[in-house]
Amino acid sequence: MKNTLISEIKDHLDTAKQQNDKAFITALGRGLLLLSAFEDEQELTHQMLCDKTALPKATVSRLLHTLQQLNFIKRNKNDSYKLGKNLLKLSSSVWQGQDIVEEALPLLREFALTHQVSVNIATEDEGEMRYVACYRSPARLAVNLSVGSTVPLEKTALGRAYYAAITPSMQQQVINSLPYTADSQQKIEAIDKLNMAADFYHQHSYSLSDGEYSPDILAVAIPLYDSIKGKYTHSLNASVPRALWEADSYISYIVPHLQALAKQIEEL
Repeated sequence: MKNTLISEIKDHLDTAKQQNDKAFITALGRGLLLLSAFEDEQELTHQMLCDKTALPKATVSRLLHTLQQLNFIKRNKNDSYKLGKNLLKLSSSVWQGQDIVEEALPLLREFALTHQVSVNIATEDEGEMRYVACYRSPARLAVNLSVGSTVPLEKTALGRAYYAAITPSMQQQVINSLPYTADSQQKIEAIDKLNMAADFYHQHSYSLSDGEYSPDILAVAIPLYDSIKGKYTHSLNASVPRALWEADSYISYIVPHLQALAKQIEEL
């Protein structure tokens, strides 16, 4: 059975109780137990948190209140909960140190210099794609993004590739997290674009953004699979100034190389 974070924390709580460990702060342990419930889920209801943690409802309510006040948990309009911005900020420095990112940097550098492109890795965060690794092309791009920058899922090759590769349940979680008002025209259009992009990816095995995020940028992207987690967790793109390439020529040239780079990164 998989040794999950939540089971690990439960074991520590049980051990501390059995050993009557006076130095162990049970309330803190329970708060971390609640946060660990989100290890494999983006959104959870109050009852789901009670079920996953085996904590009393009143305890879960108090922990949620405290964590919401500190912006470590956020309550959604549908009364479910997700991780808050302060927790994500706390972990942002860790993202840069992820093995997949740290070990990929030399490959990104070599790829960018060899093919004269900008190459980036991003992961989904609250309905947007957050850059976790970047290597710039010598050719100047109109939009200069860096680690920590976020871009829309529906307008970028990075977001489209990620969305197309994940499971339907994860896609629904992403849709729920899109930073637009529910049922707004903006959100409806974003969902339509993502679904069309998913169809495109399944036909062509890559995603494309030709001037849709920025009128000056042409980009293609490939999703990245994490074999340890057993799911797609990131996407990889290569972008150039649109003035330098015709889309068809760029796709024919860069896609095979980008797919090979993705395979190299997945095997790290």
